[in-house]
Amino acid sequence: MKQWIESYVDAQRRALESVPVEQIAGVVETLKRVHRESRQVFAIGNGGSACNASHFAVDLGKGASDAMGKRFRVLSLTDNVGWITALGNDYSYADVFVGQLQNYAQAGDVLISISVSGNSPNCVKAMEWAKAHGVTTIALVGAKRGRMAEIADQLIVIQDTHYGRVEDVQMNLLHLWCYAFLEKVAGD
Repeated sequence: MKQWIESYVDAQRRALESVPVEQIAGVVETLKRVHRESRQVFAIGNGGSACNASHFAVDLGKGASDAMGKRFRVLSLTDNVGWITALGNDYSYADVFVGQLQNYAQAGDVLISISVSGNSPNCVKAMEWAKAHGVTTIALVGAKRGRMAEIADQLIVIQDTHYGRVEDVQMNLLHLWCYAFLEKVAGD
């Protein structure tokens, strides 16, 4: 057991260290812009990535906003069961995020799309719509990259395919982006 734990932790460390600091900092700069311009940030994902999107929206919307004094406008599109089930039932599961973006998003906003595979149909469709409508797209994906990597304006690839490790690194990065503001490192 001890050897397995050490191996797992070692692989987790490598996955986190696989992400270039410059790319992480680039997302902080994008978040600074949307905060300064009072633009909207949307976060999406499925399964564990949906939970990470929800957690990120809370930390950016409450914690980072408290520290900055000016509120971040952030919404996880994974959190409204009514929206998700209506869109999924009446259209398709691939429409659960794009349908919400059509009501809320405007040019200059940001969509953070989180997926281990990078091929989640609902995330891909939302990113394609966002790009076509002037919304900046950020993809946070695992080593398989997928279609989301081809679409993204800003791409963060975690060089691992293990779902647990990639989702853990996703949350590390999402926390880092929030704490850059919470700890006033990235303030305007």
